[in-house]
Amino acid sequence: MTPGISRGVGKGTRTIAIHCAVCRTLLYRYHKGGTGGLVKCFVERIAEDRTNGDLKCPKCGGEFARRATIQGRPAHKIIQGKVFTRGMRRR
Repeated sequence: MTPGISRGVGKGTRTIAIHCAVCRTLLYRYHKGGTGGLVKCFVERIAEDRTNGDLKCPKCGGEFARRATIQGRPAHKIIQGKVFTRGMRRR
């Protein structure tokens, strides 16, 4: 790991809610760092997972993400348009 770069959850993160775009069911509470849009969710930063672990909405069954490994860490790549977030800063 590069010195000065934190990989865990800590200072500089905020908790956002990730919902299904079709049925508005809460899928995750996630500790997001940075100011950009939601592209991926690192598994270790998921604070609360309300799915069955299959990356599908428990209510409507729609797939919202795909499994990936990014920088050697397990992650979920979000399918754009399948989710919306609450708690992110808007400019």
